[in-house]
Amino acid sequence: MLTVQDLNLKIDQLTLADEMNFSLQPGQINVIIGPNGTGKSTLLKTLFGDLKPQRGTIQYQGNALDYKRLSQWRAQIGYMPQDIRLDVNLSVIEVVLLGRLDALSWRIDEAMLREAVNALEEIGLAHLADRDVRTLSGGQCQMVLFAQAILRQPPFLMLDEPVSALDLHFQHVLLDHLVDKTNQNGWTSLLVLHDLNLAAQYADNLLVLKAGKVVASGKPSEVLTPALIDEVYGVNAQVSYDQQGIPFVRTLRRPQVA
Repeated sequence: MLTVQDLNLKIDQLTLADEMNFSLQPGQINVIIGPNGTGKSTLLKTLFGDLKPQRGTIQYQGNALDYKRLSQWRAQIGYMPQDIRLDVNLSVIEVVLLGRLDALSWRIDEAMLREAVNALEEIGLAHLADRDVRTLSGGQCQMVLFAQAILRQPPFLMLDEPVSALDLHFQHVLLDHLVDKTNQNGWTSLLVLHDLNLAAQYADNLLVLKAGKVVASGKPSEVLTPALIDEVYGVNAQVSYDQQGIPFVRTLRRPQVA
């Protein structure tokens, strides 16, 4: 379990975490939503140890984040930041294998190579294994980096806007695969999404951020209400539910002035 207690982070005059408290359970998909500039990506960077808060504690499986032993902390985390550019002279399979950098040697054994190929096959990209990553589209790069993160088999996985460059098909391929792996392995998975309907479909737990605070958390069916959407985004919305109780958000245009 990951726990965050009384987290405070300010950069210059901007408060990005203000007495933030939450916990994440293993085996669940946790999705952060909220408006731009509210601290979603900053929170992931803080959990990874890239940013040091002014106050507060971060613990995973009972062990506190120790900035003097960052390599040990990060060894248990798979982290996929947003907007990574793959401007390197490597093939797709080589980039995926970097997910197991800790186990690589001068000679890649057959078992590890098979794991990397399997990771690509499972997300429908095995045909790209020998391609130069510099020739890929933004969406293909995003999927390759996802395969790299999955290959690490991290107990704690963080993905920052992992579907931002993906078409409808691959959005669901990635998120379905993430759900399967999280459930099978008991991972603690945390991701940032902007699409409220994708978040509603895939999240076991939603964390709603606004101005550096967690203003709501819980199941999507409990959290996603017209009142909350108006409070957080300043948008009018209707919320309906399917037969499984999953909410669907339809935003409404404001009346036009004649």
